Amino acid sequence: MPFLSEEAPQYDLAFMPPEWVLVILGFTMVLVFMTLIMTKRLTPMVALILVPTIFGLFAGAGLGLGDMVLDAIASMAPTAALLMFAIMFFGIMIDVGLFDPLIKFITRFLGDDPAKVVLGTAILAAAVSLDGDGSTTFIITTSAMLPIYLRLGMSPVVLTCVAGLMNGTMNILPWGGPTVRAATALDLQVSDVFVPMVPAMVVGLLVALGFAWMLGLQERKRLGHFDDLRLSGDSAQGLGAPKFFRGADAKPGARAALNTGNLVTIAGGHGSVPVAQVDPADTAMADTMLDPDRDTLRPKLVWWNLLLTTAVMVLLVLDIMPLPYVFMVGAGLALVLNFGKMKDQAAEIVAHAPSIVGVVSMVLAAGVLVGVLSGTGMVDAMASWITNVLPAAVGPFLAPITGILSIPFTFFMSNDAFYYGILPVLSQSASVYGIEPVEMARASIIGQPVHLQSPLVPAILLLVSLAGVNLGDHHKKVLWRAVVVSLVMLAIGLVSGAIPFFAS
Repeated sequence: MPFLSEEAPQYDLAFMPPEWVLVILGFTMVLVFMTLIMTKRLTPMVALILVPTIFGLFAGAGLGLGDMVLDAIASMAPTAALLMFAIMFFGIMIDVGLFDPLIKFITRFLGDDPAKVVLGTAILAAAVSLDGDGSTTFIITTSAMLPIYLRLGMSPVVLTCVAGLMNGTMNILPWGGPTVRAATALDLQVSDVFVPMVPAMVVGLLVALGFAWMLGLQERKRLGHFDDLRLSGDSAQGLGAPKFFRGADAKPGARAALNTGNLVTIAGGHGSVPVAQVDPADTAMADTMLDPDRDTLRPKLVWWNLLLTTAVMVLLVLDIMPLPYVFMVGAGLALVLNFGKMKDQAAEIVAHAPSIVGVVSMVLAAGVLVGVLSGTGMVDAMASWITNVLPAAVGPFLAPITGILSIPFTFFMSNDAFYYGILPVLSQSASVYGIEPVEMARASIIGQPVHLQSPLVPAILLLVSLAGVNLGDHHKKVLWRAVVVSLVMLAIGLVSGAIPFFAS
């Protein structure tokens, strides 16, 4: 959907308030939305629908409100389809056992040390992020690591925080999207924008890894009281038993009942107690490490499933076909390959319905926020206000200022809005002071670690949905760390000369 452009659709508004009113309404709307979800007064989906609707009416949308929202939802339909069938595809692969060997390997390698588990999460997320697709990164990382977090009693919020940080930092890769947008908007070569920023990205990754290690140490300390705990399989414990248990408290091969009714096999650990009652949490992927004798396992088809998954990933990276269609076909083939009977196919689809409904509903609800921001002119007014309030004295410092502005701007609006609407304006202003467009483009990608945490980014909605984490809890833990990573990247960019501090 176009933002800040002459081609933006026009709507029949009840009245058009002054620009300064739209600025106040826009920033207030975002503030109210963030406050409601972080204080857990409303679920993200409800807040995404009701808050923009109320502010849209105040902004004079009137009867045009429905059209602007539907236009935004239409632009998000491919994303919703992508997430729906991506969840289904990878959910099928998990059910049939494709990722079981990976989970077992990671479990053996990391052991029961929470600090190592969190660091391993960060490394895995960074590695998978090389494909440039956040949704795939979060699906694979969550499917591999969430069972370990639940087994050890670790907080899934730590998983989402670390995965979000690593993926956000890696998002400046040329094929990640923002760098291409910046280069395209200013008519530059992508390599000229990205290559000088490699040192900043590397240091940003090191800082993110440092945060991961510190979070892991905190989890190790928090779970220290489990060391002397030995759980029992005595059913008399009932719901009085602790919710989580550590691998060290269960004998290898022991089974534990999940609240979903599935069985999970405990890998590694030591001790003499054979069974533990587990109630991990109602997460979309809480049963990803299931009973090795489950009916959905297809060990004879493992190579065919690996071939199919590899083909899907290759097509995803090559980007030669629409990604939603790739996952549609992939999910269809996966169902036919692994479940020959129609009733089994239907049962498999229903099994993944909760996670699909959760994330797709939030994506479509985000269309209300995007539609109101753009349709009422709020996003135009906010961008214009920011660029106009900058005094002439700060002109020579526009490159680092752009880097700082990219942090909140890319969080509160889409990358398209920022790179195609705001960046050209800032670059044109900076050229008066001798700052090159390529330097402004490099500064503009600084905010990506924060951008990836935005509720307007479908991938982050997918991550918190799969991990069963409240978006507000995720923001409390990740946002300030993401801001630190962005500022460190900006500092390295300034020191390395990729971004000029002052126009000479």
